[in-house]
Amino acid sequence: MQVYADNAATTKLSKTALDAMMPYLTDIYGNASSLYKIGQEAHHGVQHARETVAKVLNADPSEVFFTSGGSEADNWAIKGVAELMAKKGKKHIITSAFEHHAVLHTVQKLEKYGFEVTYLPVYENGIVHVEDVKNAIRDDTALVTIMYANNEIGTIQPIAEIGAVCREKGVLFHTDAVQAAGHVPIDVRAQNIDMLSMSAHKFHGPKGIGALYCRKGIRLPNLIEGGAQESGRRAGTESVYAMVGMAAALKEASDHMAENAAHMTKLRDRLIDGLLKIDSSRLNGDREHRLPGNVNVSFEGVEGESLLLYLDMKGVSASSGSACTSGSLDPSHVLLAIGLPHEVAHGSLRLSLCESNTEEEIDYIISCVPEIIDRLRSMSPLWERIQKERGNA
Repeated sequence: MQVYADNAATTKLSKTALDAMMPYLTDIYGNASSLYKIGQEAHHGVQHARETVAKVLNADPSEVFFTSGGSEADNWAIKGVAELMAKKGKKHIITSAFEHHAVLHTVQKLEKYGFEVTYLPVYENGIVHVEDVKNAIRDDTALVTIMYANNEIGTIQPIAEIGAVCREKGVLFHTDAVQAAGHVPIDVRAQNIDMLSMSAHKFHGPKGIGALYCRKGIRLPNLIEGGAQESGRRAGTESVYAMVGMAAALKEASDHMAENAAHMTKLRDRLIDGLLKIDSSRLNGDREHRLPGNVNVSFEGVEGESLLLYLDMKGVSASSGSACTSGSLDPSHVLLAIGLPHEVAHGSLRLSLCESNTEEEIDYIISCVPEIIDRLRSMSPLWERIQKERGNA
């Protein structure tokens, strides 16, 4: 059996998105900045896509700027606000210890230019405390940037409450909602969100396209000079088909959000219960306040990369908290941030589901993992040591 359980990494392009995109790849291929008919038809496609994304977020279309994805949107928001607020003598940024690297690496770079960054703790359950945000805000705070939902452990943050604190204190608030958009309800007005990043390929849209919501009145510096696209803020010929595909995928996800969430939550909980029957396993992150499709479990005495390879041989596509893709042997910064010891953090498994996953697939995963864990532990000096320390050797 083949089971794709890495939807937090990327998702399959939906038929709805593909069907919406095809005319702009074959017939309506004009430059959206041109005056002739085929160009204006492409322009209308861009405008409709912008309006669709804005409606899902409860934003104005003029507040939605298309980007190449979530990382670009994060960079634009954070660097842009930093440039604006530095002119006012505000060079303090607040974020959390377990943000995506698109945020962490950006604020770390700003530290080299004289910015001070406060990294808030996320505690054992992976949730930022609103009171910590409130207490960290200073007169020179330029920005608070807290992710909507964590990409590894799926914990959902109290965004509306954090937004309310920031609005009360007069501090700009950005949220990386790459994992949340299309999966949980978002209302930028009600939640006091000033800026929000999203990426289409996380909700069955095409890769290479995302968006930054930026509240009216916040004039970020231009990202790319050289053209009038995106209200003159991000020059470059529009990828019309990608914008249209993103909008179609987001609308479909939004229209079916409640039923999809109910289905995935049921599968998620079944999977969590099955995996936690394995000896010396633990669920990472709050069980209730987490994305409907996210499961992250650690197994003592096991190396995450080895677990992934054995699962792949069984036909299961998953990911680990270990930084295998970067060539680093360091465990996940997210798991360290919630207090896991290095040896436990190394043995993590992230399984992220979507609405097309089935109970049969979940049961297959549950049947595969214990056998693999037993095999890996039988070869593990770490597990042998753990057993001796427990008096089980």
